[in-house]
Amino acid sequence: MAVGIQRPAMADIEAGVIDLSFLPGLSDPTDLRIPGPTPLPPAVIGAMRAPMVQHRSPEMMAFYTETLRLAREMHRTSGEVLIWAGTGSAGWEIPIVNLLEPGDPVLAMVNGDFGDRFAKAGIALGLTVNRIDIPWGQAVTEDDLRTALAAFPEAKAVFLTHNETSTGVTNRVPELTRIAHAAGAMVFLDSVSGVGAIPLDMDAWDVDVVLSGSQKAWMCPPGLTIMAFSPETLARAEGLEGRGYARYFFDLASSREAARDGTTATTMPLTLVYAFRAALELLAAEGLEVAWARHARLGALTRERLSALGLALFADPAHASDSVTTFMTPAGYTAGSLRDAIRDVSGIEIAVGQGPVKDTVNRIGHLGWVHEADMLRAFDAIGETLRS
Repeated sequence: MAVGIQRPAMADIEAGVIDLSFLPGLSDPTDLRIPGPTPLPPAVIGAMRAPMVQHRSPEMMAFYTETLRLAREMHRTSGEVLIWAGTGSAGWEIPIVNLLEPGDPVLAMVNGDFGDRFAKAGIALGLTVNRIDIPWGQAVTEDDLRTALAAFPEAKAVFLTHNETSTGVTNRVPELTRIAHAAGAMVFLDSVSGVGAIPLDMDAWDVDVVLSGSQKAWMCPPGLTIMAFSPETLARAEGLEGRGYARYFFDLASSREAARDGTTATTMPLTLVYAFRAALELLAAEGLEVAWARHARLGALTRERLSALGLALFADPAHASDSVTTFMTPAGYTAGSLRDAIRDVSGIEIAVGQGPVKDTVNRIGHLGWVHEADMLRAFDAIGETLRS
């Protein structure tokens, strides 16, 4: 045993009496004001304390079937929602390997770091990717997409970010989807920091695929990839079975077959599914549109208070996100030094930028389990830091 390390006795371990001071943490869990992972509501934490069960039991199958039904409700879709173990980033790969074939032409609309990663996933998987770069802080416009599709009419899919977490910009998905479909292209929508926080009406908007991760507005720990597919897209996937990409863990057909039986194709990540179900129940109890309105109020409040502190907002105001706000790092700081100074003053965590703006932009998250009082503490901490 290394010098200075005291291991708990077996009796203490079995009794659950273990000093957990070695774990990193904050004095108040709501002090985590980054765009994800987000704070966990007590009900979600409580759900994760549930014991392990036989994951193929009739009771668990009924539980999982209802969980997927609630997830469809939160996406507003009559299609299917499936869950894989993985982070939101796994969601870029799943529609590619199930709905496209190697070499297929796609159009990637890139207006931030996550759009960039989506494009790179397509390249890594052997697609012919035509990327359209939009200035960071700006939204993808209808003219941007029309021009891109006119130059690249063979595109089979458009990769689009609903809410670009790196810049705090929300794209106008309904209008962009209509344009893509008119050109015969599917829309693969990355809504990792969107779904659950800002309006998403999958069926009404006619979106083909929506991907997200559990650690954002779903109010869960990282570890689940949530994927929603339209009925038409599922029919397309059936037509590709037996051709295209080799796949196993991310195979849509086997996952759908398992979901029809109320289970998963591989071992279910039970604790995370418990958490997800608890979060879905919280959203259902609040009401999805009420949750959207809460995030809209918090987004407006954040932009107002940051501006009042003399901080310049980074995102185009016409497309500013209601789940994450970006602002220019003030003179005298780097993004990292401002983050560290706020943490030292208050214990509150905000985020730095990403990609080319990682040192010049800071980000503050207001999505998931968050209310006005949480945000007011953060603004007070930022103000105190700037005055010190």
